Amino acid sequence: MASSSPTPDAQDRFAGVLLGTAVGDSLGLPAEGISRGRIQRMWHGQWRHRFLFGRGMVSDDTEHTLFVAQALLTHPDDVVAFQRCLTWKLRLWLLGVPAGIGLATLKAILKLWVGISPSQSGVWSAGNGPAMRSAIIGVYFAADPAKRRAFVSASTRLTHSDPKAETAALAVAEAAVWAVNQDEPIEQWLTHLSGLGCDEEWIGICEKLVDAMASGKSVEGFADSLGLQKGVTGYAYHTVPVALYAWLRHRDDFRKTLEAVLDCGGDTDTVGAIVGAVVGAKVGKEGIPPELIAGVCEWPRSISLLEKVAARLSQQKDTAQALGPIQYFWPGLIMRNFIFLVVVLIHGFRRLVPPF
Repeated sequence: MASSSPTPDAQDRFAGVLLGTAVGDSLGLPAEGISRGRIQRMWHGQWRHRFLFGRGMVSDDTEHTLFVAQALLTHPDDVVAFQRCLTWKLRLWLLGVPAGIGLATLKAILKLWVGISPSQSGVWSAGNGPAMRSAIIGVYFAADPAKRRAFVSASTRLTHSDPKAETAALAVAEAAVWAVNQDEPIEQWLTHLSGLGCDEEWIGICEKLVDAMASGKSVEGFADSLGLQKGVTGYAYHTVPVALYAWLRHRDDFRKTLEAVLDCGGDTDTVGAIVGAVVGAKVGKEGIPPELIAGVCEWPRSISLLEKVAARLSQQKDTAQALGPIQYFWPGLIMRNFIFLVVVLIHGFRRLVPPF
């Protein structure tokens, strides 16, 4: 996809990222923090929405991706202005008392509220916050590596200062780019992936990705090789490699890819959101099972809103002019967040009873 002239299916790809994030997030949310074995004992058959009466709701993974998309609509050419815009979206998001906010992100936003500069607000953490919101940056700047890296870095350092968090976030963005373009063999892309970070742990992970692909290892088997037999953790060097491996193994099949990571247990909503975004970039909205999209019950940050944002991102790429964010009824978030919190607490109490 060229930066000045998007391909005919550009809107579908943007929609694929946003809707894929929402579907993966909402499908995995009820299982967040549950081990692989207990998931198998609790639920059987295909994964389906189980959050609220057979429907799903999204968490911070989707919300942050939407914030990044809206910031791109406001400042697509100025990375400093983009970061300032995203700063205010995160500040205001915290006022809504979101449930399940990551500790590193919470600390960073509190630092922003007391006046610390966005360039200094990140805390030392290699959590998933930056990675879960970076696929949309990859697709938007698919033809501009310099901007892609700069915007991913700006988004990352706003909340996380550990270089590992930025490496993982950039890996997700690069995966989304390859999903769109697929202009190099997978082996060559994996070599490119290993060059994103210079620490030994990342290089070792990339070597395990290559070996697992060569041997045809299952996604659960790859997770086991990282020591994740009980579930994927919230450490970016666990979550992102498992998501990437599942995508590489099943990249043309949205449901199979998503179920492969959810079956691993652990941080299911985030690993689901990440892999949903990357596969969504590949297959577009049309490649996502419609029943999974229809099962997401959200307002005011609705499926319709995500599709409107996708359409405007595509139009903006075509016109090369900032078109501004899509407006929605944000006061409705107060009641929405209250309902969400109540349901989260109900799920928490449900985990106190068998099967364990």
